[in-house]
Order: sequence, then C-alpha cells, then structure tokens
Amino acid sequence: MPIPLRSLSLAALLACAASGASAHPHVWVTAKAQLVYEGGKLVGVRDTWSFDPEYTAFVTQGLDTNKDGKLSPDELAGLAAENTANLAEFGYFTKLKVGGKEQAFADPKEPAAHMEDKALVMTFLLPLKTPVQQGRGIAALEVYDPTYFVAFSFAEGADAATLAGAPQGCAATVTRPKTEQPKTAEAGSPGMTEAFFEALTAASTYGVQFASRVLVACP
Repeated sequence: MPIPLRSLSLAALLACAASGASAHPHVWVTAKAQLVYEGGKLVGVRDTWSFDPEYTAFVTQGLDTNKDGKLSPDELAGLAAENTANLAEFGYFTKLKVGGKEQAFADPKEPAAHMEDKALVMTFLLPLKTPVQQGRGIAALEVYDPTYFVAFSFAEGADAATLAGAPQGCAATVTRPKTEQPKTAEAGSPGMTEAFFEALTAASTYGVQFASRVLVACP
C-alpha cells in the first residue's frame, strides 16, 4: 500500500535513501543554532532548520486541513513532532563537544514548525543529558549529515549562532568549511556513484567536510 505523502517525514526519506535516487544531496537545509545556558551551565542546543522549497512542497502536501491556502503552525505541529522524534537514530545531525568531550543529548523538546515564504522552518530544543560547566573550555557545535543525503549550511548573518543565558563575555563565532558544497553529486561522476553513497552510514565522515562549526568561548 502506498504511503501517504504527508507521512513521509525527513526520517522516512533518509530510510529510503537507497531506493534509486540519482544524485546526492536530496534535501538542502539552512541551519541556525542557539546554545542555551542556565545557572552558568550549558544545558542544551536549539536547532532551527529551514528546508528547501522542493522538500517543503513535498512534505507538506495534504497538511492544509482548513483549505485556506496557508499552512499554520498548528497544521504543521504533527509534522514537526514526527520529524524531530524520528531523527533520534541520526543523532539529530547535531554534534556538540565541550572541552573536547562529546556531549549526549536527552529527548528533544518543544518541536515546532512554521512557514517562511516557501520554506518549512522547523525548530526543536536538544537538552543535554548532563548540563556542563563550560568554564574556559571551548564549546564546538556541528550540524551535518555524515552521508550527505541532507546538505546543511549555516545561515549568513549575526543570528546564525546565538547564545541564551550565557555567562557574561561568552561569544559565538561560525567557521565555515574550506570544502565548497557541490550542488549535486551526480551518479556516474568519479567517486560519486549511488553505490558510494549507499555504503555511507551514520558513522561515516564524508559529510563532515562540508560542515560549518559554531565555536563558543567564555572568559
């Protein structure tokens, strides 16, 4: 039985990555990140992802339940919750290290989505399992897909990486990759066959070469 389009979340697309598609990446995301602090400790990361118009049109079909030609946050709430929950097996594409030590995330909170022009924008909070005192250690955040099925790039502008409740003097900077993201990696190109991409797993390192990094330093 065919799966209704509206049930095909990002996670479902990722699970079907080996189904004969002809190029990578398949989804483009412009990311923003906010590192959240409480009581001097780093307690979580709030991801904000803006999806490309093609993925947006695909995944939101059938969600305009009141037929008013607009997609409200309420109409998108189920999609946001499904996408966020199902991304657990992919580590939410979010990696955080503090003082060189990788941090573990608890279950996501506050999933939400809204439309900006023709782009679906999804947000969610990833609490740390154990809040960490950053001190003078560097917090380093990366958002990327190791398999490059999804191409992440950080937004331009001062709001690409922000801090909430951080100790005075802490500052976030975004360093961008030296390797430019190709628009597509066509099957048949040297080293870029579908078999190559199908062999990649969450433990692969291919996608990291295209990853921006948010660095937070505190005095």
